[in-house]
Amino acid sequence: MGAGKSHFQTWPIVVGGRYGLGSFEFTPAMAKAVFDNIKAAQPKNHFTIGINDDVSFTSISFDEDFALDDDGVKECLFYGLGSDGTVGANKNSIKIIGDETSNSAQGYFFYDSKKAGSYTISHLRFGPKSIKKPYLISKANFIACHKFAFVEKVDMLANAKSGGIFLLNSPFPADKIWDELPVEVQKRIIDKNLRFYVIDGVDIAEKSGMGGRINTIMQTAFFKISGVLPEDEAVEMIKKYTKKTYMRKGADIVQKNLVAIDMALTATHKVQIGKATSTKHMLAPVPSYAPTFVRETLGEMIAMRGEKVPVSKLPDDGTFPTGTTKYEKRNIAEKIPVWNPEICIQCGNCTMVCPHAVIRLKAYEPKYAAGAPLTFKSVDAKGKEFVGLKATLQVAPEDCTGCGACVNICPVADKAVAGRKAINLEAQAPLREPEAANWNFFMAIPDTPAKYLNLALPKGIAMKRPLFEFSGACAGCGETPYLKLMTQLFGDRALCANATGCSSIYGGNLPTTPYTTRPDGRGPAWSNSLFEDAAEFGMGMRLTTEKKTEYARELLTVAKGKGVSAELADRLLSNAMDSDEQIEAQRASVAELKAAIADIKAEWAKELINVAGSLIKKSQWIIGGDGWAYDIGFGGLDHVLASGKNVNVLVLDTEVYSNTGGQASKATPVGAIAKFATAGKETMKKDLGMMAVSYGYVYVAQVALGGNMSQAIKAFREAESYSGPSIIIAYSHCINQGINMTKGMNQQKAAVESGVWPLYRYDPRLKAEGKNPFQLDSKEPDFSKVEGYMYAEVRFKSLMEANPERAAMLLAKQCSLIERRYKEYRYLADRPF
Repeated sequence: MGAGKSHFQTWPIVVGGRYGLGSFEFTPAMAKAVFDNIKAAQPKNHFTIGINDDVSFTSISFDEDFALDDDGVKECLFYGLGSDGTVGANKNSIKIIGDETSNSAQGYFFYDSKKAGSYTISHLRFGPKSIKKPYLISKANFIACHKFAFVEKVDMLANAKSGGIFLLNSPFPADKIWDELPVEVQKRIIDKNLRFYVIDGVDIAEKSGMGGRINTIMQTAFFKISGVLPEDEAVEMIKKYTKKTYMRKGADIVQKNLVAIDMALTATHKVQIGKATSTKHMLAPVPSYAPTFVRETLGEMIAMRGEKVPVSKLPDDGTFPTGTTKYEKRNIAEKIPVWNPEICIQCGNCTMVCPHAVIRLKAYEPKYAAGAPLTFKSVDAKGKEFVGLKATLQVAPEDCTGCGACVNICPVADKAVAGRKAINLEAQAPLREPEAANWNFFMAIPDTPAKYLNLALPKGIAMKRPLFEFSGACAGCGETPYLKLMTQLFGDRALCANATGCSSIYGGNLPTTPYTTRPDGRGPAWSNSLFEDAAEFGMGMRLTTEKKTEYARELLTVAKGKGVSAELADRLLSNAMDSDEQIEAQRASVAELKAAIADIKAEWAKELINVAGSLIKKSQWIIGGDGWAYDIGFGGLDHVLASGKNVNVLVLDTEVYSNTGGQASKATPVGAIAKFATAGKETMKKDLGMMAVSYGYVYVAQVALGGNMSQAIKAFREAESYSGPSIIIAYSHCINQGINMTKGMNQQKAAVESGVWPLYRYDPRLKAEGKNPFQLDSKEPDFSKVEGYMYAEVRFKSLMEANPERAAMLLAKQCSLIERRYKEYRYLADRPF
């Protein structure tokens, strides 16, 4: 232009900015704001849109109520609970509308990386023309809430269009529901002139044998009241697609869905709209007693308003607090366990298998029961070591997922009432308030003193505070009880390197973290790494720990006699820290050391204070699933085990890639259906344990809590005490296996009894004693039970339904492999040494 060769007479205005931060939605309202900014006399350059930047002030404002014309498009929002089937049902609805009517259809499904227990939001559009709306729905003609507890926390009706329809899955009937709603929800319904319908999908699911899956029930209710299709035609299509979707899971599953559909047709009722006079109010995302950061930042994320959090509220160093799951109070359980203290034997089994650490046992002095709430339960503690103490088994009602694993494992039958046990599931709603008060009182009681606890037994473990609690794992998860056990035994000094997978999603995914601390602030240090290098990551932690310990010991040796007494230095240097008592003594000595050199200005003193904590023994854990350990991360795992370094590896073996879609791994057994093994896997499962045993200096254990709790506890304690590499392979039942998660521990037991999952320990230390290091802990298996074990799971049963001949062939192959493997293990265990 300066040379006079440009067509432009003035310099053009160039404006740039950023949008869709953190993959957040970019909407027409935001696009309009960008163009409005360009048209301004002085447009903002280097702008951001969609966030509230109150630090560098780059944000431009936008009208959140702006929307493009409907153009005849109907828009629907469905709020579901992860794993309740909502997303799958809505995918079928899109197929029905798109394939069976003249309408175009569009679907987008928003869900958390947690598979179960979190929100899912299905965005469905349909209309007479091609739909060109590549963005989420902000205002909907139809809104469905598939989980009643959500209406207490999520302002979903803010997204409703005037005159729209609201469908609620409710435990309260149509003539009772209005007064049970928060007043804020009542006002939304009235102000937006919504038509309001209810259905008790949970009750129908229970009666039809569907368990916790209410998908086809709510789908039927949607078609019945939305008017998308004539009712008869809609029902015919739903049944057609239901058969197509679930036939591979078995004819019984299909039949249960068909029964549920028929029941739903007569159970959907319109609600008479009243006045906004409810005494109930919507709940805050987190309790008022939560710390400021949790209330103002994490709470907003929990409420799905994370994009509205001002930049100034975010930590500038990226550090987030631990132990924050206790503030979520998700209230997702329909039923929770209720304790019958009169017949309870206080074995602790229920707390051992609880995936979310919501049921706990304490023994305490009677004085601590003074001032308890009226409904608080307390009885004499059982066992000669607890004479004179009281005991309480308490449930956290707002954190429980209602999986029922605790009830299933309870060994005590109520002789007075058939079918009942020492703990039983009862409706959560009427128990929530009193049991929440009981929980708070219970948590204020001091933990059972260590002197009473035998940590080799489930009862002792049950009374040890877990430092992994209230995670977002699936209800009934088979992985988390092992992590909880690890934190109960070693969590106050554990360093955890976690491989990407389920354990990283429920372990440290924003906005909350289940790893927590004991009252003195000590707890696990946890960090996640990539799928392929988690073992090396953990190895790096161990090497760093060793170097810091070495440096601290060198400094302490120099400091001896220079402000640090010889007695104190020798005490710190000689403590082997082979027991919890010795470790606590070392902690006290380290505190004494820091106090002794606090005022010394010498450089060595400053350095020693910085690394003094490294004089305390750390417990290094490397954690991941079978996709990591058997497959993608195996090379690194093998390298680390071969190194001889003192690391503990915990493999949470679900026999499939659980968090990434259910693909087959090298841990997937013969005959199982998975992605990339849709006709049933032909090759046998990789024997990771025996590969590690071949080194001769690696501690190896294969465990299953449902098969033998004491053996699992022993393996964890032996592995951690071994001064070298150890690996524990833990049977972890999983929702991807297609089982009743309430009875997951039964399936673990069946795996052990049938020989599918032998229990063993290989302890290299025994060789020095002239003993056989390989110990087979399983009893002689009953191989006739293999078939029963396998066909209790959809991953095996679906092949039998689809191809009986192939299923029979693979069953025979699996039986043969299992029997041969057991004979090999038996030989190793019985051989002279």
